[in-house]
Amino acid sequence: MMALRADRKHKHVDNTGFGSNSAIEGGRLTNKDGSPNMRKTGVPILERISVYHSLLRMSMWKFGLMIVLFYTAVNLLFASIYLAVGVDQLSGGEPTNSLFDQFMRAFFFSSQTLTTVGYGHVAPTGLLTNFVASTESFLGILAFAVVTGLIYGRFTRPRAYITFSHNMIIAPYKEGRALMIRLATYKNNHLTDAEAIVTAAIHVEENGKMVTKFYPLTLEINKINSLALSWTLVHYLNEDSPMYGYSEKDLRDSKLELIVNIKAFDDHFSNTVQQRTSYTVNELIYGAKFTPMFERSESGGTTILKIDKVNTYERVKLAEELTGSLAANA
Repeated sequence: MMALRADRKHKHVDNTGFGSNSAIEGGRLTNKDGSPNMRKTGVPILERISVYHSLLRMSMWKFGLMIVLFYTAVNLLFASIYLAVGVDQLSGGEPTNSLFDQFMRAFFFSSQTLTTVGYGHVAPTGLLTNFVASTESFLGILAFAVVTGLIYGRFTRPRAYITFSHNMIIAPYKEGRALMIRLATYKNNHLTDAEAIVTAAIHVEENGKMVTKFYPLTLEINKINSLALSWTLVHYLNEDSPMYGYSEKDLRDSKLELIVNIKAFDDHFSNTVQQRTSYTVNELIYGAKFTPMFERSESGGTTILKIDKVNTYERVKLAEELTGSLAANA
């Protein structure tokens, strides 16, 4: 009933891009990295996946591994072709009857041809071998141009480099409570004109079925000039909040999920960057407050921001818990 009452009083939005039918949702709506929690089907995998975007977004170790695997696979393929044509068509090198030695000669000749290094110790002699070598060298030019472009794209792609607290908390605030999330930049970049947009997804019962309602949450401060230190997003749970009067049980029963979007200007890239994340009720700490994560240095000449403390909090009593304790003692 609490969720239905809030739904009548507060205006929800329908342009979030997510459907309102809770019965078809699979877990959270948005992953922690900000990507939609969904999987597309109905078309071939190569048509629904952009290889370029996947290579730009994958982690550095995966990207490096992909390059090594591609390089090795191409050399294995052409080494097999040279071996099938006959290593006697490759002049130079010590003669050998060992199949392994012949394959390794073909493999290293392939790597020299693919990279256009060409030491000259081994060279193709027959027409067919020269044709294969020229094809491989042309493929190498194209492949290294693509890899160079991908490395440049990954290196120059603007990113916000924001770390969020692992948990959202319900903390004492003014005369009541507030929902809080903390964030900070963890690289040596500087973000200005940072703006936060937080949307709450609340599951309510409507006409006998569960639906998802989306509410834009009002923040005490939704825009700051400089994100130099940490920033705590505060949503006051007063009469203007769609979650006004919710107990911890109400919040968990409503399967609350917060979708957080941060947009800022990076003066190093001279470009706008953004980063998203989400929180579910499983990441809610009810009755806590964030502890300070920055302090003055010993010399007093600078401020130390402790990024590893972005999620540190301590348990506290909320107003209703204190009132209940006093009533019980009386």
